[in-house]
Amino acid sequence: MLWYVALLLLLLSYVSQTEPVTVDCNELLMGQFMCPDPAKNHIDPKTQQLRGCTKQNRARVWCIAAPEINCTETGNSTFTREMPCKWTNGYHLDTTLLLSVFLGMFGVDRFYLGYPGIGLLKLCTLGGMFLGQLIDIILIALQVVGPADGSAYVIPYYGAGITIIRSDNTTYRYCNQLYCMQQ
Repeated sequence: MLWYVALLLLLLSYVSQTEPVTVDCNELLMGQFMCPDPAKNHIDPKTQQLRGCTKQNRARVWCIAAPEINCTETGNSTFTREMPCKWTNGYHLDTTLLLSVFLGMFGVDRFYLGYPGIGLLKLCTLGGMFLGQLIDIILIALQVVGPADGSAYVIPYYGAGITIIRSDNTTYRYCNQLYCMQQ
């Protein structure tokens, strides 16, 4: 029994004396790092997106490697990595919905989003005889119609953002080839 305790203490002292491994942290696999680093404040409270989000929907954030891993980039366990985000340009979803419900018959919602042609058409036709207004309310609520500059809506709480997945003939051919390969 005493022999097992001595062996266990010897193993524990060896494990605690191991030196950190230095690697390129951009090559780390999932589970070997945590992104973003929870010690840093990465979320912008106004947009509920990562700070520094670009038009390419990417943001550089600080990450932390697992214990006993040092990064060649910084010499310690922290490094930067690009993460996906939704670029916003100040168009609020709740403002757009309110404009669409109350002033959509005059096209104010489309003018606000940057679509002056459709806004003028809705103004001249009284919201497409109110049918266009109803369709716009639904499309804006589902986030199908967004700002003309390609940005995402600012949603005043974190979550409930919709990601639209589109498919075309290339997607169909790609999926069809995968299906044929599995048979």
